[in-house]
Amino acid sequence: MAPTRVLLVRHGQSEWNALGRWQGQADPPLSELGRRQARSAARALGAVDGIVASDLQRAAETASIIAAELGVGPVVLDPDLRERDAGEWSGLTRAEIDERYPGYLEDRADEHKAFGGGGGEPAPARRPPGWEPDPSVLERATGALARIHEEAAGGDVLGITHGGLIYVLEGHLGGAFARLANGEGRWFSVDDDGRLSLGDRVLLVGDDATPVTVPKAI
Repeated sequence: MAPTRVLLVRHGQSEWNALGRWQGQADPPLSELGRRQARSAARALGAVDGIVASDLQRAAETASIIAAELGVGPVVLDPDLRERDAGEWSGLTRAEIDERYPGYLEDRADEHKAFGGGGGEPAPARRPPGWEPDPSVLERATGALARIHEEAAGGDVLGITHGGLIYVLEGHLGGAFARLANGEGRWFSVDDDGRLSLGDRVLLVGDDATPVTVPKAI
């Protein structure tokens, strides 16, 4: 069958995003801005053949709002599209992480310089207890994409997920690291053999929650 194109998009702003708190697999709801972002994202998107989402409520609610606006549904919830487990960083601000784990965030900055072959060699990264490693995130992300292809059998599918999961997929496919805004995502293509291709980054909403035109290139 033809490859399935999947637009994986980071959820709308959550209440913890607004407070600058790391989330991981904690489950705060969308903020009011996040709900406006979801409605605007629907206006930017146009037609899709299906919608899947992480079962964490910030992603599931984003998907539900978009589905209602587009008249597409039901939304399929997949726990494998959850954010990376951030372990003991969950719920902390950057300042709190720096205080409790001095130097760890600098390790992450070094790692991002080498992301996707972008140059440099990162120092051995230090992680807090409970941090989910990249291979675990990649395994569940690729499994979710394979299931989307099996169910969709071609066409364009919207997946509402989380920044950390998208970064791992991008790095696996050689993409350079760039931070995702809420309502920003990336096209991926998946074929019958589970092979993935990396498409364009797309921004669905601006900072003021106004819709942005979405390129369809893959």
